[in-house]
Amino acid sequence: MNDHQISVEEIKHDLSNFLQRLEAGESLVIIKSGKPLAEIKPVVKKPSKRRPFGLCHGEFAVPDDFDASMPDDIIREFEGR
Repeated sequence: MNDHQISVEEIKHDLSNFLQRLEAGESLVIIKSGKPLAEIKPVVKKPSKRRPFGLCHGEFAVPDDFDASMPDDIIREFEGR
């Protein structure tokens, strides 16, 4: 990725061109009165891949009583009674 310097006036003149350059992955440094003012970078898109099914297969075991009711004393503590 290359950083290119552009002036505020250049952006005002041809904004759509600079937006296309950003979409192409280019970073732009905006200069005003010959001094760097800001840097604009394209947003990095996260991959939209889904996690594979069974990713943690075999790393832990779910106990048989996983969905069993909790004891009354523990429920009372959670409820603050």
